[in-house]
Amino acid sequence: MKSLFFPLLFCTLLAQGQSPVKNGQTPVLLTDMLRIRQPGGLQLSPDGTKAYFTLTSIEAEADKTWEYQYRTQIWTVSTDGQSAPRQLTSSKEGASQLAVSPDGQQIVFVRNTDGKPQLYLLPLAGGEAIQLTRSRYGAASPKWSPDGRQLAFVSSIPLTELANDTALNPDKQVPEWSIEKPGFGSNAFILKNNQKADPDGSLDEVRAWLSKNEQDKKAKVITRLQFQGESATNGELARSHVFIISAQGGAIARQVTKGFQSYSNPQFLSAGQLLVEGEMTDNTHPDRNLSSALYRVNTDGSGFKLLLGKKDYRYFGATVSPSGKWIALQHSATGFVTVPALAIMPAGGSEKDLTDIPFDRNKGGLTWKGDDMLYAITQSNGGAILLQYDLKTKKQQVLGSTDEGISSIDIAANRLVYVKTMVSNPFEVYTADLYAKNEKTLTGFNREWLAAKSLSLPTKHSFINEKGMTIEYWVMKPANYTPGKKFPLLLQIHGGPSAMWGPGESSMWHEFQYWSSKGYGVVYSNPRGSGGYGYDFLRANVNDWGKGPMQDVLTALDKTVAEGWGDTSRLFVTGGSYAGYLVGYILGHDKRFRAACSQRGVYDLRTFFGEGNAWRLVPNYFGGYPWESRVLETLERESPINYVENITTPYIIFHGENDLRTGVIQSEQIYKSLKVLGRPVEYVRHPGATHEITRSGNNRQRMDQMLRTWEFFERFR
Repeated sequence: MKSLFFPLLFCTLLAQGQSPVKNGQTPVLLTDMLRIRQPGGLQLSPDGTKAYFTLTSIEAEADKTWEYQYRTQIWTVSTDGQSAPRQLTSSKEGASQLAVSPDGQQIVFVRNTDGKPQLYLLPLAGGEAIQLTRSRYGAASPKWSPDGRQLAFVSSIPLTELANDTALNPDKQVPEWSIEKPGFGSNAFILKNNQKADPDGSLDEVRAWLSKNEQDKKAKVITRLQFQGESATNGELARSHVFIISAQGGAIARQVTKGFQSYSNPQFLSAGQLLVEGEMTDNTHPDRNLSSALYRVNTDGSGFKLLLGKKDYRYFGATVSPSGKWIALQHSATGFVTVPALAIMPAGGSEKDLTDIPFDRNKGGLTWKGDDMLYAITQSNGGAILLQYDLKTKKQQVLGSTDEGISSIDIAANRLVYVKTMVSNPFEVYTADLYAKNEKTLTGFNREWLAAKSLSLPTKHSFINEKGMTIEYWVMKPANYTPGKKFPLLLQIHGGPSAMWGPGESSMWHEFQYWSSKGYGVVYSNPRGSGGYGYDFLRANVNDWGKGPMQDVLTALDKTVAEGWGDTSRLFVTGGSYAGYLVGYILGHDKRFRAACSQRGVYDLRTFFGEGNAWRLVPNYFGGYPWESRVLETLERESPINYVENITTPYIIFHGENDLRTGVIQSEQIYKSLKVLGRPVEYVRHPGATHEITRSGNNRQRMDQMLRTWEFFERFR
């Protein structure tokens, strides 16, 4: 059994001259991405003897060559490590969002049924899963009551349906906040129009006809600010509400939260009372209301009361301790270039009882061990580690190594279980004691196929930039590395811009290894503005998306070249999202690269404000909007499109056809500009793909993007 700290020692040894490659002799192939299986959503039985989790795999479609589907099922494994994992569900519809009952006798999970997510109960003693909910609005995020008799869940309801649902809105009320439809002083128009639809009729009949066109998808009327989704525009606003249902077949759900605000993340304070997260109630349209608050409400819907909340502030991610004594949560101002504070408070307390736990890193996955100890997953220096806080001693400590990444945890009976990413294996389930020692591996989903693979091991380096900030970067030598030879070198840049890469980051595991197997050295870094290094580092690229981060990533490349094995005539660069932006900016200022690749990038910050659903990055990072002269000057300076005449590097540009996070017109602009200039450029659009193409998109398109990038680079290698 090895400690969580072992990989840190290994990386130190590697830096002292050990081989850059380990395991077998077979290279990592493109299609190996299809073999990666990812556990998540860990839950322990109350006695800690069994772990339950979801497992996502990629399976070939039987009747379609080169097409693959994601499948997620529920599995279990004994925490003594003495038996193999066992699959519990197998339906083609899959299973997700599992929760183990307090007595450990059954599981509730979510399965898609007739196009809607619904709750199912699975008895662990044996038998088939039973459908519990049949909500027309779906059901998600189930949470057991302490006595195991009830379940809370959340449904997402379109606003017009909520207004006209006689069960959920019997008094035919309308929102107090304006829906912002010009010319209407009241929101009454969202109530059902019983007039006959007639295009030649009265005004009310014409409105009924126009409404019918909207229902039949012949017109999409938009008056919202946040109308862009991930893949399509949407004029309809949905509201989420919390419901309660008895944990037995045939039960009828009861509405707990009411009105036209949204509520989510139900947590039981007791068998009869819930804590819920919702918008801070005011008369502001939800698209403009970025605040979030915590409320108490009885399970019968009575006693609704604000617990924590104030204007332009966020209280979120609350987790109640097992006895209902404590609440752990995060809080911050509504600006998003920040590190939210972690805090605890007595369940019966108020804001004056809030106690912050100082730790200058982003946190998530808050998990209680009884009422005495709180754990959080936190990004730090290239990994995801655990923060442990003891409520009795008020002491905190960090568990794990920044050379690894924890992505899911649970705790029961003095046992800790977690999913971990390592360079040697992208995902497995592990168990350890409460201090992350005496570790055991519980699964081997990826171990068998990896045994024959030749993996490149990263070495960690750092330097001090001109602002006095320590910039960390990692170098992976090619799998066929031979001392004395020169190899092509690929600079990989992360997006966000507040993302963080490192040996503990899972999404790039396969891509890094693939490039290494193709004979490329790989360099990746965390330039200023990355997450995982605290508040000041995170904000170090405010009003400076281009020059400063460019200097950081190019310095990492320069220092790698100085090691002597990289071929300066064969340097390449690639990156997606914000990194697509930064690649474009770099090419307008630097000509060292043989070829370059941008994926789903932003190239004109002025128009990005209107084209992408991530438009708030503009005011958050640049302090205003394109029509403000002081801001426009900065946006012009920072936009790659304004340096397009300087770009002569062979360039391949990717964008998903349905990507509304950055806006597909962004890539059209820079491609068309380069084409007019007669530059060597190639543009690839993936039909139906969103911004998530490389992480959770169509697997054939994921493969296409990676393979097409390699093929393009090989033309110039």
